[in-house]
Amino acid sequence: MSPSSVSADSVLSIEVGSVYTRAVLFDVVENSYRFLGEGTAFTTAGAPHYDISEGVRQALGELQVFSGRVFLGADKQLILPSQPDGSGVDKCVATLSVGPPLRVVAVGLLEDVSAQSAQNLAVTTYAQVMEVINMNDRRATAARLDAVLRARPDLIIVAGGTEGGASQSLMNLLEAVGLACYVLPKGYRPSLLFAGNQALVNSVRSSFADLGPLFIAPNIRPAIEVERLLPAQSQLSQVVRQARLRQIFGAQNLDQWTGGKLMPTAAAFGRTIRFIGNEYARTQKGVLGVDVGAASTTIAAAFSDHLVLNVHPRLGLGESLPGLLSASSLDEIARWLPLEISNDTLRDYIFNKAVYPASLPVTLEELSIEHALACQIIQVALKKTARNFPADALRSSYGFLPYFEPIIASGSVLTQAPQRGQTLMMLLNAIQPAGVTTIALDQNTIAAALGAVASLNPLLTVQSLDSNNFQNLCTVISPVGEAQLGTPILRVRVVYGDGSENSVDIKYGSLEMIKLPIGQTATVQLHPLHRFDVGMGGPGRSGSVKVVGGGLGLVVDGRGRPLPLPAEPGRRRDLLKKWLWTLGVSS
Repeated sequence: MSPSSVSADSVLSIEVGSVYTRAVLFDVVENSYRFLGEGTAFTTAGAPHYDISEGVRQALGELQVFSGRVFLGADKQLILPSQPDGSGVDKCVATLSVGPPLRVVAVGLLEDVSAQSAQNLAVTTYAQVMEVINMNDRRATAARLDAVLRARPDLIIVAGGTEGGASQSLMNLLEAVGLACYVLPKGYRPSLLFAGNQALVNSVRSSFADLGPLFIAPNIRPAIEVERLLPAQSQLSQVVRQARLRQIFGAQNLDQWTGGKLMPTAAAFGRTIRFIGNEYARTQKGVLGVDVGAASTTIAAAFSDHLVLNVHPRLGLGESLPGLLSASSLDEIARWLPLEISNDTLRDYIFNKAVYPASLPVTLEELSIEHALACQIIQVALKKTARNFPADALRSSYGFLPYFEPIIASGSVLTQAPQRGQTLMMLLNAIQPAGVTTIALDQNTIAAALGAVASLNPLLTVQSLDSNNFQNLCTVISPVGEAQLGTPILRVRVVYGDGSENSVDIKYGSLEMIKLPIGQTATVQLHPLHRFDVGMGGPGRSGSVKVVGGGLGLVVDGRGRPLPLPAEPGRRRDLLKKWLWTLGVSS
């Protein structure tokens, strides 16, 4: 490798998940940043290593084979910056999703205002709210103290008091928090993140500075009707970073490579979705990101510059999988199965997968279960997140979700499904989008990496998003309305770039795939019938849209919203098989 090939800043991104560790290399090729390769290894946070450094080195070793570049010196440390012989890299970023959820106590004045905002902030990262303290609970200080001690928190988030508003009431509420921190041994004291009335910052500093790590963030509830979580999320990421440095052996070494900028994977993923949201602001639609991991599922939705980020640590396809059973019944999961599988078999798979999260499905039955679980996980996580979507987001007459353009899907269960039709089936069944939506896959699992590198090298992020790193799966058209099965509800006319045309009548209850080769553009004219809504301004409104062909062309989902599934199991399974066949899935 010649010296000139590394004259621009090369960037290494390392992501340590609960199952896999990935090392991704970006560098300049023909005057533009490109994704050059990836090395993957099993994460070594647990037995027998108990040190994530070993998994990082293994991933870098695999990347070295692919790229021909040496990354580690004789001391097993990353070579920074790159050397004249081509070894090393100029910059390194890293993200972590491995580790237990932080135990959080949320403190706020009013139960459904500032206390709720404190909880909303907590769920933007890998955390679980164990206790909520507010003025409405009417517990005595001693009872609140006991509640905090029982929760054994890693973090206490304090909100409350609009700017220039209540002060003494909040300080009185913090008395139990201060006592709990005081009686705990120093090594077990939680961090405290204050995101309330900024007039109290000095008082909070003087009261808590010696009681544990203290972080100050802008007020997340500056007015009763205003919630602003984004400014506080950077401080929350620092809290998580500090916790992981204490909890995970090897994290300190990784943090040094990044210059102290190790960040949670979910925060980096949300940053990328927000970046895309700014680019698509002109569409007046939201941008949706879904990342299904082994330990948690992250939902990020951007509406122009407004980001809604929720992390669901009890909803993952690995060790946290049994948590799905607290949010869904076995029957709700089984409704997505195209095969006849007993609930006992389904339950056994869930608990075995939790014990062996790195295991892969090896039979068609296991693959069907895995996809059904992913579908239910996404749907549960999305419904929980949707409560925080802005009320003024542009919605269809269906009303459950805003319009999205595009939808970005990440996570190996989605990106590495044997057939792309299976991926699309999971996403369509779980999300049930309305209107016209492009669905793209984070095929190289770099969405979080691009978010992490954005602050260091925004040009890399821009150029990587504009390249082919995200695979265009298809454009989906989903008319919304009510009709009898088999009733024509939409006339679709596709005008291809060469002037040829194709017209299709869509019937209610059907799923149709229209050929549109990858990369080719077409104008699609939509004429809804029976006052169906296709996102052209209201029920019955016609319109046209320009689309680009993806891996599955153009898909029209006329099955209805919310998606009706037959109650009779045999009929439901036959219907699921038919839909999969329509999307090109062969058994």
